[in-house]
Parts: sequence; C-alpha cells; structure tokens
Amino acid sequence: MGDWRPDAMLRVVAGSRGSRLIETPPGRSTRPTSDRVREALFSMLGDLTHSRVLALFAGSGALGIEALSRGAAGAVFVENSAKAASCVRRNLESLELAAEGEVVHADWLKAVRGFAGGGQRFDIVFVDPPYADAASISSLLGDELSLCLDERATVVFESGVDSPLVAGLRLEREKRYGDTVVRLYGTN
Repeated sequence: MGDWRPDAMLRVVAGSRGSRLIETPPGRSTRPTSDRVREALFSMLGDLTHSRVLALFAGSGALGIEALSRGAAGAVFVENSAKAASCVRRNLESLELAAEGEVVHADWLKAVRGFAGGGQRFDIVFVDPPYADAASISSLLGDELSLCLDERATVVFESGVDSPLVAGLRLEREKRYGDTVVRLYGTN
C-alpha cells in the first residue's frame, strides 16, 4: 500500500494470534499487506480450517501467519531475501507458530517447481510480489502454480492496480484498495 512506512508495525488481525505484533523486514524492499486489506481478504476466503497454505514472496509472513492464526493446518513461506526470510522465522517463533510454518529461502519459481516435483499440494496460495515484478511473473504463474495446487485450491494475487497479476486460472473475485488490487482465482 502507498501509505506503508518501513517502521510501521503490523498486527495479526484475527484468530488465535489476533492483535499480536508482526515484525516487518528492514528497509523498503518489502511492502507488507495492510491490516485493512488482510481483514477484507480473509473475509473473502472464509473458513481456513485444515488448509495447507503457500505464501510466495512472503516478506514479513503476514498473510501466511494470518492464515495460521485463523486455523490453517500449515504454511510454507517462500522468500528470496535472506533478511525477509529471517524476519518470517522470528515472527513464527515469537507467535509460537514455528511448528506450523516452514520458511524456504529461495526464488519463487525454483521453490514451486520443487514442491510440484515432490508432490506437495496446497489449498491456498498467496502471491504478493513487488509490484514492479508483476508483469514478468505473470507469464509463468498459472502453468507453474497449477502443478502444486489441490484440486479445489484458491490462489490470491496481490499487485498494483496499474500492473495486476494474471494467470490461466478462473477469476472468482477482484477487489481494489487504493493502489492495490486483490484477485482470487479458483481451480475447481
């Protein structure tokens, strides 16, 4: 979001860890999803009980942590930045969610191909890249992600209004929040 500051603190919006603080990585290389957008997004997603979550471009881990707080069975956080991956690990530990969360420090494409090759499947996938990278990522997203999606998965794309992420999946919903657009895609 345009109003985010690198020293801003995030909170888990709801669930078992509701109101607890989430650390953000230092600097401006990540753009955490605001509390307002997360609240609206998770209202759209509904019940997450027993879901297996994949958070690509994890940043602070806020989206996956929110999912765990709301009952997801497990979450894998993929982050290419070493500083951000360390931040996600600290957040999982401080929120007592380390047993439910796995942090993978790798490029998103390499990680997704590894999950697909290993037979891992996810119910919910969050894709929240730097807005400037959306166009280059879009061309690969649908084909690559489809290999690690459960048969009734939901894929959530967060990107800038000017360069929204697209994929070869069925668009179910789209909402705009300032300079952010959130798209929910389904596989069923």
